[in-house]
Amino acid sequence: MWVGAAFISAFLLGLYDVAKKRSLAHNAVIPVLLLNTLFASLLFLPVILNAELELNLFAGELLSSSCGSVSDHLMVALKSAITLSSWLCGYYAIKHLPLTIVGPVNAMRPVVVLVGATLLFGERLNMWQWGGVLLTILSLYLLSRSGKRESIDFRSNRYVWSLFMAMLLGAVSGLYDKYIISAHSLDPLFVQSWFGVYQLLMMTIVACVLWLPRRGEERFVWRWTIPLITLFVSCADFFYYHALADKEAMIAVVSMIRRSSVIVTFICGVLLFGERNVRSKVIDLILILIGMVLLAIGSI
Repeated sequence: MWVGAAFISAFLLGLYDVAKKRSLAHNAVIPVLLLNTLFASLLFLPVILNAELELNLFAGELLSSSCGSVSDHLMVALKSAITLSSWLCGYYAIKHLPLTIVGPVNAMRPVVVLVGATLLFGERLNMWQWGGVLLTILSLYLLSRSGKRESIDFRSNRYVWSLFMAMLLGAVSGLYDKYIISAHSLDPLFVQSWFGVYQLLMMTIVACVLWLPRRGEERFVWRWTIPLITLFVSCADFFYYHALADKEAMIAVVSMIRRSSVIVTFICGVLLFGERNVRSKVIDLILILIGMVLLAIGSI
């Protein structure tokens, strides 16, 4: 079950990247992210009220959360800070880089998670899963060569560095998710619902300090794809947290499967945004796809 939930999450993450790319085209980054956190908080507000006021609004356990202690809230607040930092870096990168570059670079995140999971949680991968990891690393090397054809130097381009920072912080967030949900047994829905609230508070401060004083230079334009960002990432995280809640789930494998979202972003980058050098990048995509298949086989 957890493998299937991870693949559904991956598909939704691909749509999430596409909605971000469309929303950020010639648009200010900070207010788009601020609205994203606002919509996420409103989306999960009924879940929070249901738990805190014991309203019993939802039948069954799917949308029923629990109340948390002060230490639980502090752990979620820390997760919010880590993830928001990752998102800020990632939003700036996806605004200025092609989706056919962003997606494969993000596929490196599970490799970082793998190292962390091995060191922190004692997870071990079998030969099938190692094959998937090695293919992903190879695809990233080939991608850096493809990027040079579009005058994107992976060593000097600041948005590529921003993308790598987003990837590293995202990997830290993934490891921290495993820690608070498995080791501390936090309710996944409690984490997801309050996570948005704390992000909204932090993002409001960021917007007031960094964007409002110079909003005339970086103009904001409303687009209807902005609320889709919230919808897709919230649904993707819903399946992600429930995958992690399975005691048999391996964070390294879940994280790797979620990176198969690159398939969706790649196809949309070509069809919707007319991105170039498709032929050389298809090889990277095929290697990542094979890697995902190997991971799935090794997880059964």
